[in-house]
Amino acid sequence: MRDRVLRAILLVAAVVSLGAVGRLVLDTATGEAGTWVLGRAGGVASYVLLLALVVTGLLQAHPWARGLRHPSPSARLAVHVSLATFTLAFTTLHVVVLALDPWAHVGWAGALLPMASGYRPVAVTLGLLGLWSGLLTGVTARLAGRFAARIWWPVHKVAAGSFVLVWAHSVLAGSDVSALRVLYASTGLGVLALAVTRYGARTSTDRVRELVGELRTSGGLR
Repeated sequence: MRDRVLRAILLVAAVVSLGAVGRLVLDTATGEAGTWVLGRAGGVASYVLLLALVVTGLLQAHPWARGLRHPSPSARLAVHVSLATFTLAFTTLHVVVLALDPWAHVGWAGALLPMASGYRPVAVTLGLLGLWSGLLTGVTARLAGRFAARIWWPVHKVAAGSFVLVWAHSVLAGSDVSALRVLYASTGLGVLALAVTRYGARTSTDRVRELVGELRTSGGLR
């Protein structure tokens, strides 16, 4: 029952999000800088979605979540996948709109090739690299059932690097408003703290591996 309610909430969120984007398109299409505003809005939205995506991914593998019963693992995975879909959709909106916008001075070359943007080429390139690494992470996730975990799981961890690249892109290219600077500073520190607690925690699996290593070293395990 809880899973059905959660899926219903996700569906409503999807409909509301699409409606909001459509309204934003209509409201800004007639203005001189309408596409610029829309592109910036898409960028901020995709950053927030990527933030939620990375946080849910860290929490799913975090020792803190081992005793969590609700929502169920399948529901948590559904939320993670839905966030990935929304992130890709808003990132595509951000890239396409700014590539078409003459005010942005990015162009299709800048949106697809490193250091080809007329607007802050280093910052835009960082975002482009973040997009590529994010796509790599998504592809490996889709192929998770076809390859052994030792192959796709390390590649999937590239998501952390993708967030760092996108965070740097956001700070360097879109932190001209004080509220956004506060957003990027607080969320960056929050994700860093969560990642440290996640990768710094010793789990039962770690302890078993250490014990096996000690036994092999002492000759007690062959």
